[in-house]
Amino acid sequence: MIVGNLVHRPIRSLISIVAVALEVTLILLIVGLSLGILNDTRQRQAGIGADVIVMPPGSSYIVGLTGAPMSIKVGGILAKLPHVVAVAPVVTQISTAGSLEVIAGIDLPSYESLSNGFHYLKGGPFQGPDDVMVDDLFAQAKHVKVGDTIEILSHNFRVVGIVSQGKGARKFLPIGTLQDLVGAKDKASLFYLKLDSPANADAVVDEIKNVPGMEKYVATSMVNYLSLMTPSNYPGLRSFINVVIGISVVIGFIVIFQAMYTAVMERTREIGILKSMGASKLYIVNVVLRETVLLAICGIILGILVSLGARAVLAQKLPLLRVVVSGGWILRATGIAVAGAIVGALYPAFKAAQKDPIDALAYE
Repeated sequence: MIVGNLVHRPIRSLISIVAVALEVTLILLIVGLSLGILNDTRQRQAGIGADVIVMPPGSSYIVGLTGAPMSIKVGGILAKLPHVVAVAPVVTQISTAGSLEVIAGIDLPSYESLSNGFHYLKGGPFQGPDDVMVDDLFAQAKHVKVGDTIEILSHNFRVVGIVSQGKGARKFLPIGTLQDLVGAKDKASLFYLKLDSPANADAVVDEIKNVPGMEKYVATSMVNYLSLMTPSNYPGLRSFINVVIGISVVIGFIVIFQAMYTAVMERTREIGILKSMGASKLYIVNVVLRETVLLAICGIILGILVSLGARAVLAQKLPLLRVVVSGGWILRATGIAVAGAIVGALYPAFKAAQKDPIDALAYE
């Protein structure tokens, strides 16, 4: 009977299913995009290979949002600390040309000493001050080849190397060049430290705090630094996700409420017949809610399929955008959609249950 009721009014049922699918898709794609960007940043930072990161006083844990640049001489002080094997100064600059991105100015030998170095897919390292290295995802997205000229911070650079992703930024310039472009001569935005053992990270952080004049510098282990990259720690991200979920729930609630309320009004005589045959109020409520849950399940399945399809398309068309459709968020979206649908159907269900069988049978 429940399936028959839905099939009897296919357009309204389809609209309800699409509304729930839209609710699920909004949650999965918007949240997935936010988490994808965050996870991508975390993975690229982890790929640098450093054990400790040191930033100026008042810096944010978001790379690129640092305080006043530090003197490059700080690197010499850090290199003398126990357990420190390598120190890599980096200048970072946020660019909003086309998209928000962090440009990294690096000292290539020290930066590569943090890990196994760059994996060059094409081309090679810097040959001059106006050279740039880009990662493979940027090259794929922007159709960039070795030898091409790209504009960075209103300055033209020649692409000399395409490297595997996962080494911090997506664009790398010689540190001296970026220092000149941003007016930070002999300065560094941050220092990455490689230790003789990652287990000594906390001890090195304590040593840095004990260096005269560096008490207020932001120093932390990379393990702790990466653990801070969560939605709750990024300004406004958690609120943004909550707003998206709220809008999605309202959409699903309104459409389900309208669909079920209209269905109850149209089936007044049917409800009267059921009640005259002995159907209880609970039975009537149960029928309406079961129809709602069935609509919600169909919408959820459609929403998940659309989200997975959209993720695949975005990965091909916009490789720089990462969308994470995790099992945890699929379960959350499912719970939210079902709960919203049931709440939207409660009033129509109870209104149907309250109908007087005599009046319902006389209804035209």
